[in-house]
Amino acid sequence: MNSLALINEFLGIPQNASEHGYQIDHIIEFCHWFMGALFVGWFAFFIYVLFRYHRSRHPVADHEGVTSGISTHLEFAVVLIEAVLLVGFAVPLWAKRVNQFPETRDAILVHAVGQQFNWTFHLPGPDGTFGRRDVDLVSNSNPLGLDSNDPAAKDDIVVPGELHVPVNRSVIIELSSKDVIHNFCLPHMRMAQDAIPGSIIPMWFKPIKAGTYEVICGQLCGLGHYSMKGSVVVDTPEDYQAWLKERADMAAQSQVPQAMQRPPGEPPPGPSPGTVPPPGAPKPANEAAQPAGNLPAPSPSASPIG
Repeated sequence: MNSLALINEFLGIPQNASEHGYQIDHIIEFCHWFMGALFVGWFAFFIYVLFRYHRSRHPVADHEGVTSGISTHLEFAVVLIEAVLLVGFAVPLWAKRVNQFPETRDAILVHAVGQQFNWTFHLPGPDGTFGRRDVDLVSNSNPLGLDSNDPAAKDDIVVPGELHVPVNRSVIIELSSKDVIHNFCLPHMRMAQDAIPGSIIPMWFKPIKAGTYEVICGQLCGLGHYSMKGSVVVDTPEDYQAWLKERADMAAQSQVPQAMQRPPGEPPPGPSPGTVPPPGAPKPANEAAQPAGNLPAPSPSASPIG
């Protein structure tokens, strides 16, 4: 590790696992060393002023003020360095993140939906097409409202909490929210983006190290904010394909089979012969046509009221 980067380790910043992360790390390193130099410089100047202008040496205040121009030059140098950091490094890096997305045919495309207090991930199946989602279909068993009647949704993969992606391949995550503003934060990938209700906001990164990385919510989203976590598992290409196959098989097994037609000769649904029909059910035709005189006599054990 670069000796200058030790300050990041000292501050507890997790190890970088993305292709672009080293650029952000360099900016963080330089900013912290720069702030450290400013702190030491201004603190030394403060101590110097305490002794240089002590009352014992200057009983009467000097109202003429500072006549040297060195403070002006120092302040200008600080502003210049900050402007270079902002315009020369931070803005171009940010612009690349939001304007230069990889081609979707070469990347893994994922929909991530936040809600209090978990993340749900939606991937297209082998057909590469996302199924239709409808808010009216949202339920506990269908958190994204996936329309099972849509042919494109038959092979879609919906997983709660844990997303698998392949190493050394760009990942585009389109974020949205079902309730309040959340923030999809991947510290190891040096990426974070708000998830806003009613909007779809993309973010992307390219993982370069296999492993399991924590997803946290970077916005205060409610009382359970502390528990809104997930994980991104970066697999080898072989392990990723095996995971896709496993999830596709599980999705196929969870599909509800369509009702089959009754075979010829099978009686229609209803109570079996000789059973008592449920209350309110219509009487059979032969019982309804029975004359009143042929009604069965009351049971001898029944006693009149009164």
